[in-house]
Amino acid sequence: MPLALLALAVGAFGIGTTEFVIMGLLPQIAGDYGVTIPTAGLLVTGYALGVVIGAPLLTVLGGRVSRKRMLMVLMGLFVAGNLVSALAPTFEVMLAGRVIASLAHGSFFGIGSVVAAGLVAPDKKAGAIATMFTGLTVANIVGVPLGTFIGQAVGWRTTFVVVAALGVVGLAGIARLVPAMPRPASANLRRELTAFRNPQVLLAMAMTVLGFGGVFAAITYIAPMMTETAGYSEGAVTWLLVLFGTGMFLGNLLGGRYADRALMPLLYATLGGLAVVLGLFTLAAHDKVLAAIAVFLVGALGFATVPPLQKRVLDQAHGAPTLASAVNIGAFNLGNALAAWLGGLVIAAGLGYTAPNWVGAVLAATALALALWSAALERRTTRTSTVVAQAAPARATEPTEPTALAK
Repeated sequence: MPLALLALAVGAFGIGTTEFVIMGLLPQIAGDYGVTIPTAGLLVTGYALGVVIGAPLLTVLGGRVSRKRMLMVLMGLFVAGNLVSALAPTFEVMLAGRVIASLAHGSFFGIGSVVAAGLVAPDKKAGAIATMFTGLTVANIVGVPLGTFIGQAVGWRTTFVVVAALGVVGLAGIARLVPAMPRPASANLRRELTAFRNPQVLLAMAMTVLGFGGVFAAITYIAPMMTETAGYSEGAVTWLLVLFGTGMFLGNLLGGRYADRALMPLLYATLGGLAVVLGLFTLAAHDKVLAAIAVFLVGALGFATVPPLQKRVLDQAHGAPTLASAVNIGAFNLGNALAAWLGGLVIAAGLGYTAPNWVGAVLAATALALALWSAALERRTTRTSTVVAQAAPARATEPTEPTALAK
C-alpha cells in the first residue's frame, strides 16, 4: 500500500475522533449547558446532517481544483469547526461548531476514497479504502477513549482543542505525503450526476443509510445506557468505547479483505448479524458482561459494512465516482442523524435507554432486505443481457426471405 494512504488515515483519525467522542461526553455537555440528554443528542444529529449537506456541496465546489488541494482545504475547515466548539459559550454555538466541522467530513472521505482507490491495482481497491478508514477505526480505539478521559478529567472543551490539533497534524500529513493529483480532464457536474440514474447506486446508498444507522441508534446513547442500565461507572465508559473501537477496527479489516472477493455475501452476513445483535442488545444491556460483548459486536459488524458499501457505490457509479462516493459518505451520516433522532424519540417517550437498540435492529434488517433486492435486480439484469446477447447472433444467421426480384 502506498505511503500516501497513511496521510489519508491520519486525516481520518482526526475526523473519527471528533465524530465519535461526543458519545462519551454527552452527559457532561448536557450538564454544562443545562439541556436534556435527548437535546444534547442533537449534537450528533447536527453533525450528521452537516455531513449530508457538505458532502455533495463541497465536492461540487471543489471540482475545479486538484484533489490534494481540496483535501487540505477540508482539513482546514475541520480545524476551524472544532475550535468553535471548544470555545462555544452557548449550546447553539456549540451545535454550529459541530456543523462547521462536519461539512468537511463527507467530502474528505468521498474524495479520499477515490484517491485511495486510484493509488492501487483494481483488485486492491477495497483494501485501499479500508486502509484509509483504518484511521477512523483507530480513532475509536485511541482517540475517542482518550478524548473522553480528557473531557471527564479536565473538561470537554479541552478535548475539542486536542481534536483541532489532530486536524493540523492531518493537514500537514496530506501536504507532505499525498501526491499531486490534478482534477481529471473529463470531470464535470453533469457527468457526475448521471451516476444517480443507476438504481443500484441509489439502493447501495439506502443500504448505507439504514445499515450504519442501526449502529448509531445504539451507540449515540451508549453512555447513559451503560451507566443507568448496565450499572457501569462513568469512568468505565472510556473502556467500553475502546472495546467498540476495537470491534470497528477488526470489522473494517474484515470488510476490506473480503469485499473484493465476495461483496454481496459479506453484506448479507454483516447486516443480518447486526440486526440480530442489536435486537439482543436490549436484553444484554442489563448484564455487564453481555453488554460489553454486544458493544464489541455492534462495532465489528457495523464497520464491516463500510468498505463493501463504499466499493459498491464506486463500482456502480462507473466513470463518475467522485460525487457518488462523497454522497455515500453523507448517506452514512444521514443514517446516523436518523438513528440518533429516532433513538432520542423513544427515550423521550419513556421507553428507556435500551429502546434505541430495537430501532437499530429494525433499520439493519431493512438494509438487509434492500441488499437482497439489489442482488435480485442485478441477477435479472444479467439474465436479460445474456438472453439479448445470445439472440443477436441467432437473428444474424437466420436465412432471409428471397425478394421478388430474386424470384
